[in-house]
Amino acid sequence: MTRPSVGKTEAERRLTLHVGLVCVVAVAAAVASVRGLLRLDLSGHDLVVSLALIFMAALGVTIKWRIRIRATVHAISWSETAIILSLAIAPTPLVILTTGAGVAIALLIIKLPPLKAAFGIAKSMLLATGAGATLHALGWSPTPTGIGHTVGLIGVAYTITVILDELLTLPVIALATGTRLRQLFREDLGLRLTSALARFVLIVTTLFILRADPQFLLAVPPLILSLHLLYSNRVKARTEQQAWQRLARTTDALNVVDLDKVLTTAVTQAAELFSADEVEIELRDGGRTVRGGAVAITYDGPAGNPTSMGGTVVPAALEGHDRTVDVGVLRLRFRGPVQLSEREQYTLRTFASALCTAVRNAQAYAELARVADEHAYAATHDALTGLANRRHLLDQGTEHLNTRHADGVIALVLIDLNHFKEVNDTLGHAAGDQVLVQVAERLRDAAQDGDLVARLGGDEFAVLLRGLPAPAVAAHRAETLLATLHEPFDLDGMRISVEASGGIAAAPATGGMPELLRRADVAMYQAKRAGQRISTYALTRDTADLGRLTLGGELPRAVADHEFTVNFQPIVDLGTGRVTGAEALARWHHPTHGMIDPLRFLEAVERSGLLPAFAEAILDQALIAAGSWRDAGFDVPVAVNVSPRSLLDARFPGSVLARLRAHDLPPDRLVLELTETLTLSQLDVVDRVLSRLRDEGVRLALDDFGTGYSSLSLLSRIPVHELKIDRSFVTAMESSAEAAAVIRSTLDLGRSLGLDVVAEGVESEPQRRALWELGCTAGQGHLFARPMPAGTLLAAFRRGSGGSPGTLAPPLHDAGAVIRLAPGRRQGGRGRNDRHLPA
Repeated sequence: MTRPSVGKTEAERRLTLHVGLVCVVAVAAAVASVRGLLRLDLSGHDLVVSLALIFMAALGVTIKWRIRIRATVHAISWSETAIILSLAIAPTPLVILTTGAGVAIALLIIKLPPLKAAFGIAKSMLLATGAGATLHALGWSPTPTGIGHTVGLIGVAYTITVILDELLTLPVIALATGTRLRQLFREDLGLRLTSALARFVLIVTTLFILRADPQFLLAVPPLILSLHLLYSNRVKARTEQQAWQRLARTTDALNVVDLDKVLTTAVTQAAELFSADEVEIELRDGGRTVRGGAVAITYDGPAGNPTSMGGTVVPAALEGHDRTVDVGVLRLRFRGPVQLSEREQYTLRTFASALCTAVRNAQAYAELARVADEHAYAATHDALTGLANRRHLLDQGTEHLNTRHADGVIALVLIDLNHFKEVNDTLGHAAGDQVLVQVAERLRDAAQDGDLVARLGGDEFAVLLRGLPAPAVAAHRAETLLATLHEPFDLDGMRISVEASGGIAAAPATGGMPELLRRADVAMYQAKRAGQRISTYALTRDTADLGRLTLGGELPRAVADHEFTVNFQPIVDLGTGRVTGAEALARWHHPTHGMIDPLRFLEAVERSGLLPAFAEAILDQALIAAGSWRDAGFDVPVAVNVSPRSLLDARFPGSVLARLRAHDLPPDRLVLELTETLTLSQLDVVDRVLSRLRDEGVRLALDDFGTGYSSLSLLSRIPVHELKIDRSFVTAMESSAEAAAVIRSTLDLGRSLGLDVVAEGVESEPQRRALWELGCTAGQGHLFARPMPAGTLLAAFRRGSGGSPGTLAPPLHDAGAVIRLAPGRRQGGRGRNDRHLPA
């Protein structure tokens, strides 16, 4: 029968090479033996001894017990015993030739295949050669000597014979059956050693009997035959005992509830248990077939895919003891002709019955697990859309919040369909359900692998964003989600447009998922009230913060007592390290609470009516600082954040220009930083305010660029001079492709529009260098300096970096090594004024 072509060719090539090598060496030994006999003076008595030796060699190779491995039957004989006894009474050349003759006659009688016969003859001659050479090297003499000396020499020669037999035989069995050599060596090792010891005792006993009277040589064959019967019965009993032990271990291994494990265990263990080349299990339920060998599964799929292995097939039905249940069939395949013994047939039926029970148990458990999974799924998912429900969202979110230190930033996007009630009222609830299903499909397709999309009820959806590199990335992901809802929905031949509003909230420090959900809900309703599509939760706009309301009552006193101060953070040329500007950052120095961050009080200031006085106080301090730096020789502009409400005040431009004249500063020494919270409906008013400031030379910057969806809309309406990349993108640029892409696109936009671009939050030299290589010329962050009072910053200007005043960092390149061309100006007289330091 044939095997797979590659394996068959390689195995047979190696087997033929091994047998051929053994035969060549045996022929050489035979030639040397013939030459040795020609030098001996043989008599008629030697002829009788030769015939006896031939008979003993033939008997030794004929009397054996057989072991089946796969489809090949291998025999263990008494040839070593005959060889050692022959060497004890005859010269080595004669023993080699008579051994070969006797083995050849025996194998010819039993009609063994030529390759096996050649190997058997050659191996026996080599065993005689090895044992004879050993005895000759040890000085063996047929004349009587001491018992200890005789036993020692015979023991060494016999040990060499046993070892040589293993070395010659085991590789042939391994190549013929595809069994590992180490596994063959370990199998029945104890029995082989016991048998070898018994044969050695027989050899020594027979040797001393022959020395007492050589005529007892005729009694040796019956003695060997008796011992053979004794040990063959012992081998048979040992084999059956091991078979039942393996069957018990195998059936125990089937006691698992996973069907895949049951089938894998059954295939591999059956291949070992029955020494089969391949085992196949075909299940009736589901039409599944699994096949393989002792090492691994080679096929697991639908039934009907035939195997490429031919030979003998032994089937066994997978049925219970009462034969009322039939789950499939087990097939043992052998590459050659095989007839299972009665004991093996009974073992096969027992194994098939145990496998039937294991398969039924695994199938029943799988059905119970399926029903349990269906119930668990129904408890955690929305029945209409198949999305996670509120309970599942809260559970999953809580689990990830507990491990957020390892998974990155977590954010929640809450999405509500606007005017969805009109769809239900006009077209009916069935049409509304279809719309909800399509919304769910679009959100699911737009979400990334780590996101969890949920329907909270009605027309409200949520997407839990996990593993974000920075909070600012959530806005872009939310924009992608809502963009999928722009296209009209197909509904029974009609195309319906559905608008949606979204709220974004990053995971809070306390409060868990309920607080995260509340914040996202606050942000969503802020978006609805402002007419925006998406809004990000800001603590300053959350009216639920009672602490901030308390602070609001103290604002009049804080303005009157000048408790608001300004710190400054420098803006630095990333290439040269020279200071190109500074940003004014307002702080509230509260007498009781200490330094208070502006996020906690700015909205209260805007609502209190004190915004003009507050803005004027901050602007005054910023301009005074810029004037002091100019008088000290460091003419750098100062940037001041502007509240959107200030831009709605028609008096604001006059107030700013008046403060500039009062402090004798050119308008281009002031940069007003705008935020993206401006809505398009407000831009008509804002544009008139900014036009006067811009026309007078005041520079404009768009702060936190990239964190809101209206960035490009603002740029199309307000021709600013500068873009400021939000610090969250700079922080995440090394680990997040999304953050790096935002930075790169912002720089490309700045270059195309002739705008300065400043990167906020530069914390390390690798970030500085990466930004510089991308084309970003300016940055601010803790790498250069933390926010500090104006006087402290002036001292830093004077001290400089490396003794160079006006620098806060060493240059990235040698002086004169880089020439950077100034970008073109924006058309229509809206270009930027170059920022510089005096030489």
